[in-house]
Amino acid sequence: MADNRIPRESATREKTERKRSWRRPELLPTPEPQEGWAYRYIRMEMLGKADPTNISSKLREGWEPVKASDHPELMMDSVDDPRFQDAVINGGLILCKAPTEMVEERTDFFRDQTRAQIQSVDNNYMREQDSRMPLFSDRKTKVSFGNGT
Repeated sequence: MADNRIPRESATREKTERKRSWRRPELLPTPEPQEGWAYRYIRMEMLGKADPTNISSKLREGWEPVKASDHPELMMDSVDDPRFQDAVINGGLILCKAPTEMVEERTDFFRDQTRAQIQSVDNNYMREQDSRMPLFSDRKTKVSFGNGT
């Protein structure tokens, strides 16, 4: 009975592996992650026109262009602007990096700002509420289970 078995060493995973399906390629190439840095593409132009306001505000925010010499596999376009000669640019977007601490602080700032705006709107709306006819109930979720029948 044991003579009919195939030795385990001869069975390979490649024979039983499912065929991979086609996936759409990424539109923007992603750099290899580096510890302590966050990457983001920032708009340099829109509809063929330069957008210096956007790029300058992001540079003042703390983002800095990624050098193509650091990531040669990502180099796609060339740019006429001498400030960004050695930058990774793809379709009017420039790849920039910033310290993760700064990105987390920025995220927390905008989360707090959004929370304050929601609270302000809720307070303004609830000011007109009458207990005899409530406008809406508090934002609470409740999970209930059926009796099983």
